[in-house]
Amino acid sequence: MTADDTFGRLDDDDYPAYTMGRAAEMLNTTQGFLRSIGEARLITPLRSAGGHRRYSRYQLRIAARARELVDGGTPIEAACRIVILENQLQEAQRLNTEHHRAAEPSTPMAA
Repeated sequence: MTADDTFGRLDDDDYPAYTMGRAAEMLNTTQGFLRSIGEARLITPLRSAGGHRRYSRYQLRIAARARELVDGGTPIEAACRIVILENQLQEAQRLNTEHHRAAEPSTPMAA
């Protein structure tokens, strides 16, 4: 991958652009927190060629939600489960909306 390819992917929510240290700094948390939500399988960071964890913007949003719950007193395992369920609900609602739109009768075009 060239530098131009990498620069072009920075707008990609799934591109693993952030190191563990930078991700922890952005979330105002510890690297241990990121490791723990990885162990709980909330997020699975990609690995660089050297084996270092890399996080995407999408993963950082998920981690931020888990952090919000933990800061509110929710145990980390429960916070991870809540975030997973919230994401599943959001996806189910999106699919439901798509199905309803597809099932709507189309209106004839006026001549």
